[in-house]
Amino acid sequence: MTAAGFQSDPIAWYQHQVDATLPGLLDELLADVPSELAEPIRYAVLAPGKRIRPLLLMAAFKATGGEAENATRMACSVELVHAYSLVHDDLPCMDDDVLRRGRPTLHVVYGVPAAVLAGAAMMPLAVQAVGLASGPLGLSAEQSDHLVARLTAAAGGQGMVGGQLLDLRAEGRAVSPDELEQIHEGKTARLIAASAAMGAVAAGGSRKHVDRLERFGMRLGLAFQAIDDILDLRGTTDELGKVSGRDSVLQKATYPGVHGLPEAERLSRELVRAAEVELDGLPQPHDLRLIADWILARRH
Repeated sequence: MTAAGFQSDPIAWYQHQVDATLPGLLDELLADVPSELAEPIRYAVLAPGKRIRPLLLMAAFKATGGEAENATRMACSVELVHAYSLVHDDLPCMDDDVLRRGRPTLHVVYGVPAAVLAGAAMMPLAVQAVGLASGPLGLSAEQSDHLVARLTAAAGGQGMVGGQLLDLRAEGRAVSPDELEQIHEGKTARLIAASAAMGAVAAGGSRKHVDRLERFGMRLGLAFQAIDDILDLRGTTDELGKVSGRDSVLQKATYPGVHGLPEAERLSRELVRAAEVELDGLPQPHDLRLIADWILARRH
């Protein structure tokens, strides 16, 4: 399907591209993987979702002069990382969630050992996906290595894993605004920032544009987390596709908990505005602005 079929809803077009590409990519990546592992991976990755991180990579690729459709396979790499993070985040030893994206969580369906192994396997699959996507884009080995370095840094101890550790340590105690930001920079914002920066790198964007998009992603990532915290208070389980109110049950460090609900709402708007300032001067920033506004207005 072409972009013309989604002229009134570019975001739906991006989502369609990702959803149409993921099954075939998984066929390649999982060709020699035992079915006992491949099946839970497919369950996690192909679950319906907003695909925000791959959308940002594709839109950033377009913003710096590329054709968004050409970056779809590269964009799937960040969705693999995000899906892995959700699998491990939901485990009984972490947040112990039983519902994700409107379906039972992976460990509920396949058991905890399978969920641990599937999550662990999805990170190297994401790196493989970068390699598979680099050739058709004409990227050099240096550019491909740069993309892998950004992706793995955002996923590791200085990114999602480190943020998850800080999140667990903060449960049940008061945290400062600076500590809250540090938690959510690692847990959420760094992968969102990497997604946007990777799009620019893959498109051959200038260092200035890559840096702008990384800052855009960091601010948007913090806004996304603030909105997520707000929705956990306001949304229903049916609306969110996961059990609502879990932040309160687990005594998580959240934007409403630290700042109060009105201030958390104000901060989310301010962060999105600050993110969009970074788009000034990019060749084609329109779709990134649409995605940022969509994130601010989302209800699930």
